[in-house]
Amino acid sequence: MTIQKFTIEGFELAIWAEPANLNYFLTTSLTPDAAEGTTNKESPVKAHSRRQYPGDVITMNVSAHSRVFMTDPGRKVGAALPGKPFILDDGTEKRQFTMTGNVVDLHAFLSSDVKEECKLYTTGARYVIPKSAGG
Repeated sequence: MTIQKFTIEGFELAIWAEPANLNYFLTTSLTPDAAEGTTNKESPVKAHSRRQYPGDVITMNVSAHSRVFMTDPGRKVGAALPGKPFILDDGTEKRQFTMTGNVVDLHAFLSSDVKEECKLYTTGARYVIPKSAGG
């Protein structure tokens, strides 16, 4: 298993975790962003001028065109995990994850989707999250 990115819809929140570890705590299983796969996007480039080499006195004009580039929603550069760490503990399992976004959004998401009552440990405080209605 590898750590993957999960973007939470409806919140400005992304969680980095191993899928089985995160889904253990949730009633609705999440799918990693990388499952969507890579896609090609296109962006316009304005007309501009450039030189062929440094110090060249003659400029060349380049007409407007489109540029195609690849995007990968689960891309991570390097070995470091982005974001802030947090821990979920339901009394049986205790797992650490990282997240980018606000703790308020994380708390709201977990409050609506945890299977069992658990504790959320962040860098600031500990929150007790009750079992959600769907759990």
